[in-house]
Amino acid sequence: MADIRSGEMVCAVYLDGRRFSDQLTYRDALTDVRARKDGFVWLGLLEPDKATMDDVAQAFGLHELAAEDVIHAHQRPKLERYGDTLFLVMRTVRYLEHELTSASAQIVDTGEIMIFLGPDFVIIVRHGDFGGLLRARDELEANPSRLRLGPSAVMHAAADHVVDSYLGVIESIDKDIDEMEEAVFRPGSRIAVEAIYQLKSEVVELRGAVRPLGLALRTLVQDATLPLPEQIRSYLRDVADHHTQVTEQIMNFNESLSALINAALAKVGVQQNTDMRKISAWAALAAVPTMIAGIYGMNFEHMPELTWHFGYPAVIAVMLVICGGLYANFHRNDWL
Repeated sequence: MADIRSGEMVCAVYLDGRRFSDQLTYRDALTDVRARKDGFVWLGLLEPDKATMDDVAQAFGLHELAAEDVIHAHQRPKLERYGDTLFLVMRTVRYLEHELTSASAQIVDTGEIMIFLGPDFVIIVRHGDFGGLLRARDELEANPSRLRLGPSAVMHAAADHVVDSYLGVIESIDKDIDEMEEAVFRPGSRIAVEAIYQLKSEVVELRGAVRPLGLALRTLVQDATLPLPEQIRSYLRDVADHHTQVTEQIMNFNESLSALINAALAKVGVQQNTDMRKISAWAALAAVPTMIAGIYGMNFEHMPELTWHFGYPAVIAVMLVICGGLYANFHRNDWL
């Protein structure tokens, strides 16, 4: 089944773990399933408008507050229960290739997946770019025994692919941090602190998108009152473990970047001190001839060596000797 484009939908009926029909409208599909008292409807939507979502909510009996969340999007990950329907919100993340030293590049792109889980239907609404749902559908259709567990198998597959995508993003960001550390601690290198701040900002955004999902997953695993098969709970427990791993890694990233910012600022301070020493040394070298020339530029009548034939070269020689001595001293002390 092809992926859906903005404003489109895909609807299919599954019986005994296999796709029975994908040519029906979602109202006809739901009517067919309930007449058979078997199977379930899988409806996929991409960024539906209000009219479409209102009609879907009416057909499937979705709560108006949950339907409103779908339209407005930008929700935190959460799990809500409305009667016998569960409403799960997950944030998707996608790593964007970028220049490591660019302070304005976006690194993480986020989207949303919202799932309505009922006794005989599952509705997945997607906001943003995330191709994992198509893979989840293909894998489930290749595993009829999993699909026989009902709509909750679809919810698990979606959650599993979302959390697995987190692992891929984490791996890419880990490489970025390693490269940033090498750049900061490489002798003689100059690193833009703004680039580290940008990476830390993206990690904070990633944490906000990923971390709240942990509570929803723990509820799905531990709350025995939720209408989920025990086998699905076991699968979700594995997803929750992976999510915990991701969350811990993100916290480590945050601490590493904070330490990296301090190291980069310290390195910038050292570089500035080195530059100031060089500027001060050259200013001292320039001060000697400036002072001597200033004295002889006062145009007094009686001044030393004004009438001496070798007065001018002697003064130049004195300047060179003093400046040479200062240069040697500054160079010996690594000021130049």
